[in-house]
Amino acid sequence: MVAVVAALVTLGACSSSASPGTRPAGLPAWYDVPPSAATHPGSPGTLIKYQKVGTVPGLHATVYRVMYASETVHQTPSVVTGLVYVPLAPPPSAGYPVVSWAHGTNGMAPTCAPSLTPATLSSDIDAFRNDLLDKGWELVASDYQGEGTTGPLPYLVGSVAAQNTIDIVRAARQLKAAHASSTYAVWGHSEGGQTAVFADQIPKYAPELQLVGVVAGAPPSQFNLIYKFLTTSPYRFYLFMASVGYNVAYGNQAAPLDQVLTPLGQSMTPLLEDGCFDYLQQTLDKYTLAQLTKADPFILPAWRVLLAENDPGEVTTASSVPLLIVQGGSDEQIPVASTALLTQHLCGLGQVVQRWIYPGQNHDSVIRYYVPDMLRWLTARFGGQSAAGVTPSGEPGVQTTPCTK
Repeated sequence: MVAVVAALVTLGACSSSASPGTRPAGLPAWYDVPPSAATHPGSPGTLIKYQKVGTVPGLHATVYRVMYASETVHQTPSVVTGLVYVPLAPPPSAGYPVVSWAHGTNGMAPTCAPSLTPATLSSDIDAFRNDLLDKGWELVASDYQGEGTTGPLPYLVGSVAAQNTIDIVRAARQLKAAHASSTYAVWGHSEGGQTAVFADQIPKYAPELQLVGVVAGAPPSQFNLIYKFLTTSPYRFYLFMASVGYNVAYGNQAAPLDQVLTPLGQSMTPLLEDGCFDYLQQTLDKYTLAQLTKADPFILPAWRVLLAENDPGEVTTASSVPLLIVQGGSDEQIPVASTALLTQHLCGLGQVVQRWIYPGQNHDSVIRYYVPDMLRWLTARFGGQSAAGVTPSGEPGVQTTPCTK
């Protein structure tokens, strides 16, 4: 039991920064944080260092690995890593428009960082990277705080991931060879969909940049509905991950794990740094949720506050940046009803939002159907045009819910 308590204290105290000259186990030497950056990483978006990966066979880009400054949920400095994909075509005079990709759930460990494997950024979108690059758009991809740097990742803490996703655009603009413009869009799916909605909420976080559009694929929202949906699902381990992720971000006092996890669940928190998605699913799937958790977080005052703070369905103001929500009609991880409620809520606030539901597609299969439609939507936004008239044609019978002006 002493070991368990020690593990929990370590998690709660973690800020996902790194000590000088050290890196998480299993990462190459490049992931060492320079001593000066470990103590004073700079203002959010400061480029700390970079490494030219070169060209990847079959990929129409020159790839750079970057380390940059961002912020924790408490607005304290953090160090984050990621990738910058620079198109091979000559840059326009104002630089390449940028698409910042927000990755989906891949684990919480430092070794889950997509920047470790730039040739396979994400199995969900790898086939479509050239589609973006060939349009003359630069692609940047944050690992998020806690992947590539000291973990675990503060899973489903929307503001942190959103800031990481915006700050990598700032960092790319400091990389001379990247020729990145100040105009950007955000695209994310699943966990990244939540990130995208939060990025849409905070464009003033980086006032020197121009956010023109946001695409949120299957964004988690209506957390109470999702909690009930996942309770008996093969993806119920997401709920365990989120409990620890909030504890990492907010600390033991604001997010006490002993309120929501059983002693068994508390003893298993170190597993989150031992492997990524497949490992976690295989390791945790043998347990019921009741074995790992002991209380519905929505009836606990402290947890209810944090869940509301990170639920896109609880935002109270409309963003001026157009939002596109896309999802498969047979999504097995995020209830389709939740994005309907989210769209209705945002529309009621005055948000410019469109929702496209692709019939018969699941959580992941929908991506290949919506990407061509998304590209036309983003083309309109980068061209300074309204995307209200863009209609999806990726498959027959796409259900559309517009709320535009």
